[in-house]
Amino acid sequence: MKKPKLIALDSKSLSEDKNIEKFYRDMEVDVLARTLWGEARGEGTAGMEAVASVVLNRVRVAQNRGKFWWGNNIIQVCQKPYQFSCWNRSDPNFRKLQAVDEADLYFATALRIARRAVIGKLEDATGGATHYHASGVAPYWAKREKPTAVIGNHIFYYLV
Repeated sequence: MKKPKLIALDSKSLSEDKNIEKFYRDMEVDVLARTLWGEARGEGTAGMEAVASVVLNRVRVAQNRGKFWWGNNIIQVCQKPYQFSCWNRSDPNFRKLQAVDEADLYFATALRIARRAVIGKLEDATGGATHYHASGVAPYWAKREKPTAVIGNHIFYYLV
């Protein structure tokens, strides 16, 4: 049986790998920040942090199980159809979400939160929540569930 060849990594290869990692991390930050802005810009910092925690909790559940239907990383979780309504093409926020930039103070805040979340520096105030909804609605999936937290106008649940 032939042994596999080992590929020598030079500093250029390692540098390229780091650039790819940084590019992907920057994409995660951008998608998460847009999700926070689209879902919770009216909820202040605590509300946006809570939504970020839901995304991270979903990623954690997926990683613990090997995979999960809602996606296995930040980008997949945020953009899974019908999970975060701001990414639905029919949602009024969708076009705004594509155009917003750091000149918007709420988006600048969302970016700061997303950066902390992506590097693992965000505390979870939701009690491990994987779902949430606005307090003004009553989705069928929340009827018999016990909330893990109420933050601003959002109610949070752990549903796995």
